[in-house]
Amino acid sequence: MRSVPVMILAFIIYIIVTGSITAYDVITGAVTALAAGLLFGRHLVSNPRKALNPVRWGRFALYFLKYITVIEAKAHADVIRRIISGDVRPGIVKVPLDLRDEYARFLVAASITNTPGTVTVHMDDRYAYVNWINVSTSDPEKRRKEILEEFEENAKKIFEGGGA
Repeated sequence: MRSVPVMILAFIIYIIVTGSITAYDVITGAVTALAAGLLFGRHLVSNPRKALNPVRWGRFALYFLKYITVIEAKAHADVIRRIISGDVRPGIVKVPLDLRDEYARFLVAASITNTPGTVTVHMDDRYAYVNWINVSTSDPEKRRKEILEEFEENAKKIFEGGGA
């Protein structure tokens, strides 16, 4: 049962990457997804019921769409403005985290790293250490709000929130 979510996700990713839905792609995608699920399911999925919950998948899809359209566009515009103006104050900052779930922390770390102007250097249960292009405050709570609050809220909804 723990391999099913991995199989579904692997199949979806395979079809998206190939860009077609021919019989060959569906068959090779299914075989690849089956292998991925059997090999990695027990290592990646701790609670299959949670992983198969359509509400969580919907929340993730909405977050992903917002991330690639709104959040990324704002971050790119900010970095471009900073490069042109020379207003760059880089540094590594310690930012408090309020997440229990390991997958939620991973989503936040990946979101930070994939956003222009920030890179997650290290993360533990309580803090994220982020290389930030614009160290504008020494207040940890303000840093949290500027760097990861939106990511953290979405990760909580997806992995720790209701709908389980």
